Amino acid sequence: MAKGSKGAGKSLVRATLAIHEPPVGTSTTPGALIKTFKLDFNPAQLTLSRRAQWKTTPTAAVRDGNVPEFMGPEPREMTVEVFLDSSLDPNSNSVLKKVESLMACCETTTKSIAAKQPSPPWVVFQWGSFSTARFTAYVSSVEATYSLFGTTGVPIRATCQVTLHEIPSKAKGQNPTSGALTAQRVHRVVAGDSLQSLAWREYGDAAAWRAIAEVNGIDNPADLRSGTELLMPSAEEVRS
Repeated sequence: MAKGSKGAGKSLVRATLAIHEPPVGTSTTPGALIKTFKLDFNPAQLTLSRRAQWKTTPTAAVRDGNVPEFMGPEPREMTVEVFLDSSLDPNSNSVLKKVESLMACCETTTKSIAAKQPSPPWVVFQWGSFSTARFTAYVSSVEATYSLFGTTGVPIRATCQVTLHEIPSKAKGQNPTSGALTAQRVHRVVAGDSLQSLAWREYGDAAAWRAIAEVNGIDNPADLRSGTELLMPSAEEVRS
């Protein structure tokens, strides 16, 4: 496990998990960024699955049964392996803190309780241009296996299996109140793009770059690489 993870970790593009406050109201765009969880090593393996839901109605009068009815696709599910290691600094408690941070993704946030919409954080996993694995989700489970401990008993190596469930977005559908397509979409960064220029082009307000940064878990607006896919919040959400 350790060898595979360390080898994957040599990649120039590091995987991250942006942890957001859940939105208020009926929005499907994550709220304010709580923190960006940066993986020490890129995943050695990642499992992505999706199912289609079909309904079959038994009919006694028909020997072979009815034709199944397609009910629609189910949200995506992803399990990502997170490897944590601080064995070079055996007195560090960084592994313990990072596991606690992942576990906290299954707990309700203080702000959501205050808003009377209790919910755990919403998260967005991102790994460079691996767009298939990038979607808004909630963490349904975190399973940590500790495999190395310091002299004081503090864990200094752990492997976490983190399971994410997609939260469906209205981005591809119709606005239920107006019938119009929502403005929320995905933009692929090209040379010359900046958050300010994208905000001006999308919303007519360069200051709206902060909303784009929050939704995408961007800590350094100057580090915007070509090929990165950005989720562009709707104009209504930017103005709110």
